Amino acid sequence: MNAFLERLGFAPEDRVVIFHADDLGMCHAMNEAFMDIVRQGFLRTGAVMVPCPWFPELAAFAREQAGALDIGVHLTLTSEWQTYRWGPISTRDPGSGLLDADGYFWRETEAVHAHMNAEAAAAELRAQIERALAAGIDVTHIDTHMGSVLHPDLALVYISLAQEYRIPAMIPRLSLDELTGMGVSREMAQTFVTMLNVLEESGTLPVVDHLRSLEEPTPDARLEKYAAVLRALPPGLTHLLFHAARPGEEIRAIAPDWPMRVADYSVFAGEGVRRLVEETGVKVLPYRALREVMRA
Repeated sequence: MNAFLERLGFAPEDRVVIFHADDLGMCHAMNEAFMDIVRQGFLRTGAVMVPCPWFPELAAFAREQAGALDIGVHLTLTSEWQTYRWGPISTRDPGSGLLDADGYFWRETEAVHAHMNAEAAAAELRAQIERALAAGIDVTHIDTHMGSVLHPDLALVYISLAQEYRIPAMIPRLSLDELTGMGVSREMAQTFVTMLNVLEESGTLPVVDHLRSLEEPTPDARLEKYAAVLRALPPGLTHLLFHAARPGEEIRAIAPDWPMRVADYSVFAGEGVRRLVEETGVKVLPYRALREVMRA
């Protein structure tokens, strides 16, 4: 059984879910969607992309809702869209390897790993956490945008930052085959699995048993598809990520996958998920609860 769930009083057969809103701060539509979800009073967990233009709006909302939200830092080293971009907050030096030819983050994780100076990348991750804290966000966890920390020179930094700030890092329990299937090198996959075993044995950081998302680009029957995901969940701790955006011209102009994001908004800003949780019997957990166990 997951040691942190046991310490929180859950039973071995419990299916515990962190419903996680990704890409907060990326744009106004993503922030508005999260605010609407929070106002429903049921879900309150997400992570903010500190380098993005709409970070200040999300930070202001976090200050207004102090103690009520569950906000992490979505550690960001990539800028994937074609016409809407952002870059590092710690440096503008091309020698850092963090900037593409246009002066923004690289679009693909592979390009980041191929060009980055590891020390500069580590400094950027720290700067994003520090800026979130300085903006008044009670940071409850960290996770990674587009898996950019899954590199031999960054994975240890990611875990070290979680230990230093005494906050959970979203660390999924993945096998070698699962990691290599995600494009991670065999060497990095083995390193990650070894670190995972050490963390489990030490009990210092929580590990996520299952990672789930609904990556189908079609928005059709979105609620029913999430229902199928929840019904099929095994016991343990699941990080279920989604990307909700309020509909409008902004999100349509930025993201080609906007129909999926708007469909996620319809699901998570409504009453459907609350009913699904009651129907399936899953337990909802914020990262804040894991952080408090760590700090205790």
